[in-house]
Amino acid sequence: MSESSPPVQPDDGGTAGSATAVATEDAITGAPPARGGRGLNWLRGKNAVVVTALAFVLALVVGAVLIIVTNTAVINASKYFFQQPSDTFSAAWQAVSSAYSALFEGAILNPSSLSSGNLTEILAPISQTLANATPLILVGLSVGLAFRAGLFNIGGQGQIIIGACFAGYVGFHWHLPVVVHLLVALVAGVVGGAIWGGLAGWLKAKRGAHEVITTIMLNYIAFYFLVFLLGETWFKRPGSNQAISPLVDSNAQLPHLLGSSLPVHAGLLLALGAAAGVSWLLKRSKLGFELRAVGANQAAAQTAGMRVQRTYTVVMLIAGGLSGLAGCSQVLGTNYSITTDVDGGAGFTGITVALLGRANPWGTVLAGVLFGGLTAGGTVMQVQTGTSIDLVTVLQAVIVLFIAAPALVTAVFRLKSTGSSFSQQLAKGWNG
Repeated sequence: MSESSPPVQPDDGGTAGSATAVATEDAITGAPPARGGRGLNWLRGKNAVVVTALAFVLALVVGAVLIIVTNTAVINASKYFFQQPSDTFSAAWQAVSSAYSALFEGAILNPSSLSSGNLTEILAPISQTLANATPLILVGLSVGLAFRAGLFNIGGQGQIIIGACFAGYVGFHWHLPVVVHLLVALVAGVVGGAIWGGLAGWLKAKRGAHEVITTIMLNYIAFYFLVFLLGETWFKRPGSNQAISPLVDSNAQLPHLLGSSLPVHAGLLLALGAAAGVSWLLKRSKLGFELRAVGANQAAAQTAGMRVQRTYTVVMLIAGGLSGLAGCSQVLGTNYSITTDVDGGAGFTGITVALLGRANPWGTVLAGVLFGGLTAGGTVMQVQTGTSIDLVTVLQAVIVLFIAAPALVTAVFRLKSTGSSFSQQLAKGWNG
């Protein structure tokens, strides 16, 4: 944390005064003090968007190199490269273009489907992308919100599991009227995730336990608690020898947005609503101002009369609730039953989404859609071209690597860097 940040005070309306808010926001984002009003702030934001976009371009270049060096046709053509180099270049282009075309078709749109006029076939790729993105957005919001308060919420997996357990239990053991059943299941999932996240916040506030350690340990506890529940207890599906729960009642299922044959469901609307809520919380509310102030400079916030320990607990309650909502989307909208992999990897991928979105709610939404598209397109890419779906994981990792090292991106494209990198912000939070 920066020790030079001035004490900050909310105004009478519960929001920051203009000058103090700008100074505090600079401290939170790691940017230098503004000297040109909102114009400079906009330029700093624009620079971050450009660096992020170029990081994605560089990741595609790295992916293309990996495709080329592992493609069988390219390897065979390279054996007689000096006799006929055009064959190698042709094979390389064919491998890269076919792989990325399949990736696009699986994530966004298959142009050949337009001629059929079948709306379901046309919307299938983007629907799968949005369905994949829903839990990633919610976990990304959870991680990003905690980060704005100076905390590292690594417990998305555990919070998803507990949220899914609460929501699933209500979904398949309670029998309530239409609408009421779904609402109660959603509330139960949010409460379950909030309890699990709030426990880490309480341990941080009252006992000084580092949230990274506690959230990781709570992930293990949640996972093995789920294994226990799927054994010989209430969660075991009758007559099944597998670790799987009963199906959620139809009354408790999230409705599909584009028809039952397409996977995107109302959980996407909940994720977008959560993004709008987190954005309002951070920018317009007194609580949001306090947690940003605590994240910027804990000592200054405490000097200003803010209750730092209370803020830690509250922000982790909210963060846990967001991850719990991701668990709801998994069990009420995607799978309709609970298994040991109910989180679907979203617990940890959501951390990457938050980093790519730079802890900004709407940036997190875009990052979630990007990663959801990569996952959806990767499956089609592997089926159509034989390119391993592991390439998607590599692309995701390389994107974040370049985001964490913006100096490398700016050096490659000879850009003028403004502000500090997101990795420096992470370092400040970690050291703080």
